[in-house]
Amino acid sequence: MPKAKTRFVCQNCGYEAPRWMGRCPGCEQWNTLVEEVEPRPQGRSTSLSRSGATGEPVAIAAVEAAAEPRLAAGLSEVDRVLGGGIVPGSLVLVGGDPGIGKSTLLLQISRHVAAVGGPVLYVSGEESVRQVRLRADRLGALDEHLYVMPETELEQVAAAIERLQPKLCVIDSIQTVYRSDVQSAPGSVGQVRECAAELMRLAKTLGVPIFIVGHVTKSGDLAGPRVLEHIVDTVLYLEGERHQSYRILRAAKNRFGSTNEIGVFLMEENGLVEVDNPSEAFLAERPTGAAGSVVVCSLEGTRPLLVEVQALVAATTFPAPRRMATGVDYNRLVLLLAVLEKRAGLNLSAHDAYVKVSGGARIDEPAGDLAVVTAVASSLRDAPVPERMVILGEVGLTGEVRAVSRLDERLGEAAKLGFTDFLVPAGNLRRSRTARERPPGLRIHAVSTVEQAIAIALSLNGRAAAAAGWQPD
Repeated sequence: MPKAKTRFVCQNCGYEAPRWMGRCPGCEQWNTLVEEVEPRPQGRSTSLSRSGATGEPVAIAAVEAAAEPRLAAGLSEVDRVLGGGIVPGSLVLVGGDPGIGKSTLLLQISRHVAAVGGPVLYVSGEESVRQVRLRADRLGALDEHLYVMPETELEQVAAAIERLQPKLCVIDSIQTVYRSDVQSAPGSVGQVRECAAELMRLAKTLGVPIFIVGHVTKSGDLAGPRVLEHIVDTVLYLEGERHQSYRILRAAKNRFGSTNEIGVFLMEENGLVEVDNPSEAFLAERPTGAAGSVVVCSLEGTRPLLVEVQALVAATTFPAPRRMATGVDYNRLVLLLAVLEKRAGLNLSAHDAYVKVSGGARIDEPAGDLAVVTAVASSLRDAPVPERMVILGEVGLTGEVRAVSRLDERLGEAAKLGFTDFLVPAGNLRRSRTARERPPGLRIHAVSTVEQAIAIALSLNGRAAAAAGWQPD
């Protein structure tokens, strides 16, 4: 019998090396190469093939541009993140911290699809049938078309999918599934890669959408090789603080829609409940008259979302002040603090600075720069920002305030929640609506520099505002 061939695969990036090396040439990480036995050749090819493909080149103009039918998930927030619903034949990877609600969310989706679409196969590799039944009782997910299969061998799972032809299949989780022809433990680099490739082949050839659950590491990244994220069509992350009730569903990758949309849920006893007005929910516990609290309207895909930015600035005796950011990019925070010290004259080198976005939300766009800057200045001077003020703007390295996109939509969303004062870049007013077209009762303050914004937001006296060069709109 021929000796089995071995290879060394990086657990982080999937790089294959002919021999063991201390440092991976692909991702340059140390001690990530593990030895694996190459799988024996099988009679059936595991290459990815789509149903109806001929293998011949076709002119792109001759391809039929038909809209892809989608399957409703039963939760409009999930449909929003997926780009309009579940695409048949898609492979979706769902990641998140343990206990965050991944299995609960997928069981709720399975219940709806089973009730309206047909059979659904839920493959549980970590829990027994009785455990799944207990969760189904709590969620009200008992349906005669929902089938549970406690199995970890991929060949058995594939046979069940081909036999049942479900409208939806859930694999919980990919780290527990293994192929018998791969000589490595479940959850290893080779097993995860080969199992994901086989599931992709099944999804494309049978037209069955498959959701797979993936574990995450301590740093929040999906466990296993990065190639797993390249194989699947969509990567979803379910985020949120374990001790808080709100959960946010984000798309890190989506071949069938935008990656900027988010879905907001509230974890209750009977499962995840959609939040109709996330802005109101995130601002529900905002303190009144507190220094360092600022409201900003961030865009998450097509949805304007109002969130609270909090800052705490405290004096320190250490030579290197501490900076900490939650919900805001750390490097961006350090850059903004440098702008404040250089352009606005604030002494932050002797103070620790902590910035947080409340409710577990996150601000990725530069339109939140001015809100972060104002919150830090408010905390440093212990002067609160007006309670009904929303602050928007991108901050440049020279201290200028740059225009933001879709200002009118942000103003309209904030006006619905009762906000009346808006601190916006002066550049936006030149291409925004006229004052007559804006919602009535709004006071728009246009600023061009960081100094002007701080002078207005902290309600300084007229002499200080005039010295900063601010003129009312």
